[in-house]
Amino acid sequence: MGNQQADIAFTFQRPATVRGLLEMLTPTGWSAVERPGHISYMINDADDMHEWYDSTPDRLDAVLTELDATANLPYTVALNIYHSQGGTGGMLMFSAQRKEVSFLPTVDRRSIPDAPHFTDLARYLHALVPSLLWAGLVGYEASENPN
Repeated sequence: MGNQQADIAFTFQRPATVRGLLEMLTPTGWSAVERPGHISYMINDADDMHEWYDSTPDRLDAVLTELDATANLPYTVALNIYHSQGGTGGMLMFSAQRKEVSFLPTVDRRSIPDAPHFTDLARYLHALVPSLLWAGLVGYEASENPN
């Protein structure tokens, strides 16, 4: 069996900001620092090109400002996040208008021990949902599909 693509789609009652969600997740151990000295983010521009950028933690404020800029509201943006204690992370992808945000466990994905081809989505939900409630979370849908 090939790799699976897992996704948790979160729905918010009002538009979410990248900065706001990161601030909600930081106290529980999540960080924009994927590995020492490295952050990465994406902006899908008017040409529908998903451009990934690398930066450093000292530029995080500027990166968050860019991702949340009014000029980028019509586009999908993303920020990779990592939980060092959990040893896993992934991509927070914000849809245009920001009421829908997906989390894709892409960094050291945690699988179900007795079913290693499947992602332990419950683990990610447990790590993310309590913090996201404060940001106006109204629902989520978790799914896993073969590539």
